[in-house]
Amino acid sequence: MGRSLWKGAISFGLVHIPVEMYPAVRDNALDLTMLDRRDFSPVGFKRYNKGNNKEVVWDNIVKGYEYTDGEYVVLSEEDLRRANPEATGTIDILAFVDAETVPLLYYEQPYYLAPGKGGDKVYALLRETLKKVGKIGIATVVIRVKQHLAALVCEGDTIVLNTLRYSDEIRPTDELKIPTSRSKSAAISDKELKMAMALVEGMSEDWEPEQYHDTYREDILALVEKKVKAKQTKTITMPEKEKAPASKGNVIDLVALLQQSLGKPGKGKAANDDSEDETEDESEDESEEEDQAPASKPRKAAAKTPARAKAPAKAPVKAPAKPAAKAAAKPAAKAKAAPARRKAA
Repeated sequence: MGRSLWKGAISFGLVHIPVEMYPAVRDNALDLTMLDRRDFSPVGFKRYNKGNNKEVVWDNIVKGYEYTDGEYVVLSEEDLRRANPEATGTIDILAFVDAETVPLLYYEQPYYLAPGKGGDKVYALLRETLKKVGKIGIATVVIRVKQHLAALVCEGDTIVLNTLRYSDEIRPTDELKIPTSRSKSAAISDKELKMAMALVEGMSEDWEPEQYHDTYREDILALVEKKVKAKQTKTITMPEKEKAPASKGNVIDLVALLQQSLGKPGKGKAANDDSEDETEDESEDESEEEDQAPASKPRKAAAKTPARAKAPAKAPVKAPAKPAAKAAAKPAAKAKAAPARRKAA
């Protein structure tokens, strides 16, 4: 886990729980280095003094707040701590609320909280209490130079501090063109809603985070390996000609798309059952149509084929061509006699 990011205490009422904060997530993004395309050498950045353009080492760097144009107040780490010692060393719980009342939009960054020295019992007490009452703690905490709103949430045996965004950090949606439930352009029929619900039901499964992974990162790494093997490490791939954008005038047949989605394999039993029922209904309708069709049509089609087959090899010149209707009306016995006459000929 490495070194802790922060040490302090959780405070609620008169109770203080010594804790240490650790990062709960890691960034697996690809670390790409900037190169000079002329010789592919790495591009570096230097910290320099904007007054004399000379490089500045870390030991000579301090932080300051610009209170007026070009004028700064220097603030050391000790100054930042002394500004409010209690705020910088305490996770102060302000209230306990139901977890579902805090929208996911507010959650920002998770951190693990582990008990500090001598804090095991009070840590366990807070954890079990939160589990029993089904609440989360809303607190404030200062990390580096910013005071964060935070939620204390139980995850297994661990208390997780998840920083929250303040309400004024959430942008309003007034300027977005979002259809309302009463919008005519986004009116949804009962059939569309029912099919969409069937699709969601068919694709529903238990949450198993291990089955999801960054396939795009894997594809990039595979491409890197491929270029190394092909000795194309210095090849710059240029973009291809862009394809013409699809016409915006096409009207989407939502029902057809939902039907195709429900028909895809592996989408769940509910979807398959629905599609099977529709298939059975269609086959029943087809069989009913066949039963109601006139019997003369299939018999006439069957009679035409033997009528052509029974034509003699040397047809008499005077023999007139018989209408198809008469040929169809011939008894079955005469139709059987045609092969015998063909043998005699």
